[in-house]
Amino acid sequence: MILCTNKMEYPLRSQCQRVQKQVMVNGEKERVSLLVMKALVSRGSVDAVSQQMATHPQYLESFLRTQHYILHMDGPLPLPYRHYIAIMAAARHHCDYLVYLHSAQFLRVGGDHLWLQSLEAAPPRLRLLDHINKVLAHQPWLTACSHIQTLLKAGEQCWSLAELVQAVVILAHCHSLCSFVFGCDVNPDFVLFSKSPNDTLPAFCPYDAANGNTNVPQSLAAPSEHRTRRRSLESSCEMVFLRERIQKSQEERDKREEHFLQTHQQTDMEEEEEMICFADPSRFITDPDFCYQEFSRREEDRFQVLRIQDYSWEDHGFSLVNRLYSDIGHLLDDRFRSVATLPSLHSPDLKRAVWNYIHCVLGIRYDDYDYGEVNQLLEPDLKLYIKAVACFPDATKTLMCPLSLTASKSSERIHINLLIMEARLQAELLYALRAITQYMIT
Repeated sequence: MILCTNKMEYPLRSQCQRVQKQVMVNGEKERVSLLVMKALVSRGSVDAVSQQMATHPQYLESFLRTQHYILHMDGPLPLPYRHYIAIMAAARHHCDYLVYLHSAQFLRVGGDHLWLQSLEAAPPRLRLLDHINKVLAHQPWLTACSHIQTLLKAGEQCWSLAELVQAVVILAHCHSLCSFVFGCDVNPDFVLFSKSPNDTLPAFCPYDAANGNTNVPQSLAAPSEHRTRRRSLESSCEMVFLRERIQKSQEERDKREEHFLQTHQQTDMEEEEEMICFADPSRFITDPDFCYQEFSRREEDRFQVLRIQDYSWEDHGFSLVNRLYSDIGHLLDDRFRSVATLPSLHSPDLKRAVWNYIHCVLGIRYDDYDYGEVNQLLEPDLKLYIKAVACFPDATKTLMCPLSLTASKSSERIHINLLIMEARLQAELLYALRAITQYMIT
């Protein structure tokens, strides 16, 4: 008879469990590291947004997967429409970086270059999105059932419910990404796309890697010394190598851009006009004076406070968006969970205060939250910064970074901006999905 007690130890078994656990940890780090590298390395350069987010690789994985899905995977909207909607969204905040990036992607997927001359040159169906675009971007609490009805019953130019949901997700995604771009002071300089011999943009999409597509064209692959460096990364799985690779790639990209500007002066007027289309967000903006206004609870006859107990992401938004746009609910939910669980020096109470404060200035209230904690946990300069980045991010060009963030690690500053981005994204989605729900039940 063999007697077993809780106090008995099995050295060999314990050692095996530790080894198994370490293998799982290393495997996860390797998977994340390789995913990040595959997503970041294109023509030996590094996307500026991904470079910032790479300090939090677990979140970056979730972000890239969502972005790739809404912009490149199967869906009701054609690819040129998706990138043009992204241009419209980024233009509301005068985000040169994203306007140029999606203009290039728009042409790469076969979009008509004439549409880039102005919003008036786009098809009427896309122009119909202009109103809900500006409302979601600046005063999302004004989003109403009537806006949805206008789009779905516009005669020959009407939108289907599935198309509208995807468009709303793209708008909210890009609005919130503008907050991150300005909050992290992402370099707005143009990403120079090399053209292929047939004068078309390269076919490789850096987001493909986030979906498992690793077939990067040889012409866009990193030089041999970079591939050697990448093999070193694969074998060691240490994030320090990733950061070194990112820094080196960024330096190389800066050198290439400097060389390009010195040796390739634009002399053809048509090419200059094309670059102007990329550079000028105002071409895609109507009613430029429409901007963020303080949400006032005293004007309840005009718009109601959105109480999270009445319409929440978990109980209402998730199921609706997932039903009308397959799988996107799971991807978005993973983003919200990822940013909430990132390792941080900030306490859970402070992270919750940031999230709830952003929702508060956008008209969303939690009945079970003591808003006195916001003033206790957030310094006045930090509150000002958070509100500016969330509500009028293009104004942050002249806004000083709070001392409380300046003194912290870069990853902590980026974490705060990720919280701002995701809280804003969820807020816009809640208002839009609530309006769609109201339309469906009327």
